[in-house]
Amino acid sequence: MHEAVARQREILARARAEGRVDVAVLAQELGVAPETVRRDLRHLADRGVVQRVHGGAFPVESAGYETDVVQRATSQVIEKRRIAAAAAERLRGAETVYVDEGVTPQFVAEALVPESPITVVTSSLLTAHALAKQAEVTVLLLGGRVRSRTMATVDHWATQMLDGLVIDLAFLGANGVSRDHGLTTPDPAVAAVKNLVVQRSRRRVFVGLSKKFGVSSFSRFARITDFEALVTDTGLSSSEAQRYAALGPQVVRV
Repeated sequence: MHEAVARQREILARARAEGRVDVAVLAQELGVAPETVRRDLRHLADRGVVQRVHGGAFPVESAGYETDVVQRATSQVIEKRRIAAAAAERLRGAETVYVDEGVTPQFVAEALVPESPITVVTSSLLTAHALAKQAEVTVLLLGGRVRSRTMATVDHWATQMLDGLVIDLAFLGANGVSRDHGLTTPDPAVAAVKNLVVQRSRRRVFVGLSKKFGVSSFSRFARITDFEALVTDTGLSSSEAQRYAALGPQVVRV
């Protein structure tokens, strides 16, 4: 049993360091049978710290583990920009727009083509910097404590600013999207900002990779039914997309 626990810790550490682990590679490098690795991955998946995929697994972001902005900015960039472009088309005359923290929402902001001046509210320093020089865009950056992991603001300064706003359209990301638990994120301080955005916005669009689906993190901030659309990549199967769409939102796979 002790060997299994040590091996599972090693597998989890590798998954978090590398972003994904492969059954065949792990079996060879750890000197065990592939079925042993699969059993270890099942155990880790039952704990909610990894998500199984064909041939391996990737880590789930949780209260004890969260990727930083550097990792996010270099991972699956092509897919994120494709998602962002499709989401940006949903602007549809909105004059006030919230852009969430995270790389994919930042890409949405960069892809927006407003037909008239708009105001973008964001907690993300990176998004604010990316938009600040655009003539048609007024940027309102939420104040607060800056989380170095995401370069975004949280805590009561941010929520106090949000509480006085009414937002036409919000583009939101999440660390996990689940039919049972809704949209989740590891940090309660981040969840508090996101939840208030959900309350203060007329329309809401989720943007994120398909690997976020079927995953639950620590702090819930929204329900699936809160969103008019979930925009993701084709890694989400059509049958799974239909299950989410049955709850209300349009599911867009690009």
